[in-house]
Amino acid sequence: MAHFEDLNLNTPLLNALSDLGFTTPTPIQEEAFNIVASGKDVVGIAQTGTGKTYAYMLPILKNLKFSKQENPRVLVLVPTRELVVQVVDEIEKLSKYINNRVLGVYGGTNINTQKQAIAEGIDILVATPGRLYDLALTRVLQLKSIQKLVIDEVDVMLDLGFRHQLINIFDILPEKRQNIMFSATMTQDVDLLINDFFKSPERVSIAVSGTPLDNISQQRYIVPNFYTKVNLLTHLLKDKERFNKVLIFVAYKRMADRLFDNLDERFHDELCVIHSNKTQNYRLRSIEQFRNGENRILVATDVMARGLDIDNVSHVINFDTPDFPENYMHRIGRTGRAEREGEALVFTTKKEQEAIENIELLMKMTIPVLEIPETVTISTDLIEEERPQIKERNNPNKRSKDEDAPGPAFHEKSEKNSKENLGGSYKFKIAAKYKKPKTKGDKNYNRRNKRK
Repeated sequence: MAHFEDLNLNTPLLNALSDLGFTTPTPIQEEAFNIVASGKDVVGIAQTGTGKTYAYMLPILKNLKFSKQENPRVLVLVPTRELVVQVVDEIEKLSKYINNRVLGVYGGTNINTQKQAIAEGIDILVATPGRLYDLALTRVLQLKSIQKLVIDEVDVMLDLGFRHQLINIFDILPEKRQNIMFSATMTQDVDLLINDFFKSPERVSIAVSGTPLDNISQQRYIVPNFYTKVNLLTHLLKDKERFNKVLIFVAYKRMADRLFDNLDERFHDELCVIHSNKTQNYRLRSIEQFRNGENRILVATDVMARGLDIDNVSHVINFDTPDFPENYMHRIGRTGRAEREGEALVFTTKKEQEAIENIELLMKMTIPVLEIPETVTISTDLIEEERPQIKERNNPNKRSKDEDAPGPAFHEKSEKNSKENLGGSYKFKIAAKYKKPKTKGDKNYNRRNKRK
């Protein structure tokens, strides 16, 4: 088994890792270290929770010489504000005994404060694409000294529609640079980006996307509808000792709010929620409260929870079965981290049956089905999305074209009240009637009247 000493790290980094209690690199850290350190372009494919941040930062920090220059030399792009905060925190932990300057920038906060921080000088800049480009356009942030570009969670970035912003950023970066990209999945969009902007990159792939993590037990319930899912979830969450740190995934923002409202009365002080409509401070506070154990239940959407590093999650519950099998892999990867045991549950309705089959096909395994406990009420109430759609084709109450004729209360307007569409000639008829121009600009009419 490899140790961090085998990677030929310098003493300040080894001391920082020792303080953190890390002695053995993860597979992606071991595989990527020498390639990143060599200066070649790198594409790393690894599941969430496998230590990707340290995989690229350890070799970068090892070779980053002390400098007093003001412009950043390392740029790390991540898709969300939460990830900026997290990556900056990880870099600062590794830099405990190194004299370097790290700054995180993202939208939703005062850009002038960030300009001042940049002007004081930085070595490593962690940013979301939108705010980075805004700062570059102000000319306060100069990117001419960037030697290494890291794009982390690139698949999420492309999902969020950042492709054009990434291309704009590539255009203003020095052509001679090292490109390092990490992704949890390889999609067609990711492949196109690599082909367009990377120079013969070395690929490092650990744990293929569809391979389930061995230390996560997976089970599922077949549930008829939303309210029965809520009843089942409430039943499970009563067991506070077993379900001591629970991350619940839902399909979209409105569902997150709906579930939060349904759970709030029962689990008020134990519950928090994150999705992209919440303010940045609210989201950061929710994540911190969940991380430090103030809240044991966090309801989240896929994009908001991707890449978040939260330890000791006892359960991941898929309240909705995800449409994309890869998203299921990312979700369950939130538990069972750092070689701990984890549990993943998925609730599946009849409508979601195809999605669960695709997930099982990708993982090449069948997820065992559990019976719903007898004490759980099976609801017959349906939310709007679950109600059958009424088709108008044979609607007996719909009026036919023959019935569109006026009803008995209809009467024609009297002749004096009927209006004629006079088109463009209207103003001339008015002028003729009242002997004055319709508009102030009708100078010819005024001249004609003077002559008379």
